[in-house]
Amino acid sequence: MRKWILTWILPTLLYRSCFHLICLVGTIASACNDMTPEQTATNVNCSSPERHTRSYDYMEGGDIRVRRLFCRTQWYLRIDKRGKVKGTQEMKNSYNIMEIRTVAVGIVAIKGLESEYYLAMNKEGKLYAKKECNEDCNFKELILENHYNTYASAKWTHSGGEMFVALNQKGLPVKGKKTKREQKTAHFLPMAIT
Repeated sequence: MRKWILTWILPTLLYRSCFHLICLVGTIASACNDMTPEQTATNVNCSSPERHTRSYDYMEGGDIRVRRLFCRTQWYLRIDKRGKVKGTQEMKNSYNIMEIRTVAVGIVAIKGLESEYYLAMNKEGKLYAKKECNEDCNFKELILENHYNTYASAKWTHSGGEMFVALNQKGLPVKGKKTKREQKTAHFLPMAIT
């Protein structure tokens, strides 16, 4: 009797697992049938590339975000009424509220909301402020894995390397020539205004 049960149950189990396997393959094939062979080869799991990417719609152009830029050195970026760029540790200071306007994909212009000056960088890497926005006011915004952002001059480089907006331990601007993406002086956390 045991031999009969084993011979009767074993094929049933095999057929069921084969049936599930065939259903799985059929589902994958139908999900991938609208893809070209090249897309199928590069996208083996058939999930669309949009499925796992973050939404960066604000980087498309024209979007305006109002934020305080808090540096990892514990200073808020500030542009005062005379156009002086430096850091402040006062969170409620109205001169540290920035308007971050998207100019192009990944390119932003940063404007002090109270002072109405734009943050700019010259070819030596010195940060300064301007009333009129031009190419010196454009920065490449990069979102890092640690949720901080870096802002590198879109126009100027130094010896092939990017020059970043940075505040030192005393809240003073660091020349772009002396900055690197890995330095905490160049990491800013865009904090929403509450």
